[in-house]
Amino acid sequence: MRTLKYAILGLINRNPLTGYDITKEFNSGLVEFWYAKHSQIYPELKKLTDEGLISYETVIQGEKLEKKLYSITEKGRKSLQKWLSKDDPLEPTPKDIFKLKAYFCDEMDHDTLIKQFKNTLTKHMERLEYLENSMDELLKTKDISTLSSPGFGDYIILNGAIMREKSYIEWLEDCLKKIHS
Repeated sequence: MRTLKYAILGLINRNPLTGYDITKEFNSGLVEFWYAKHSQIYPELKKLTDEGLISYETVIQGEKLEKKLYSITEKGRKSLQKWLSKDDPLEPTPKDIFKLKAYFCDEMDHDTLIKQFKNTLTKHMERLEYLENSMDELLKTKDISTLSSPGFGDYIILNGAIMREKSYIEWLEDCLKKIHS
């Protein structure tokens, strides 16, 4: 299944966007749960256009720069709605290099083990701080008051990412206590 197809349809359904705007969304709003490279987005836009799910108009920016501004078609909306209503199986657990290393902690000396856990704890605390700052900005700039406002989806995903990081930090701190005792 081309999940990227539906991510792009969902974004364009909110607002007409350029390929550059879509790439920015993947690097900001979606980055906590989905990732797509620039090199994946443009071929997918071509496929979606060929399938009649999106259309574009060429707009001029500045004096010469031409950009394609993509909009969803009615066929695209129907495809998105069908996908949104589909029940998907649970995804496999995401890969986590640190947890793989932790699984083999019996092969590390005590100092390396503590260093690995402390470094990972620092990274997750930094990420949590970033997410909490993002939440503060979101609450200042977007309407999250109703389920139908686009900001509501941003809010629940960002809130889930904050909860994920808090849980990971709690697990790391618990491991460090056990390692020290």
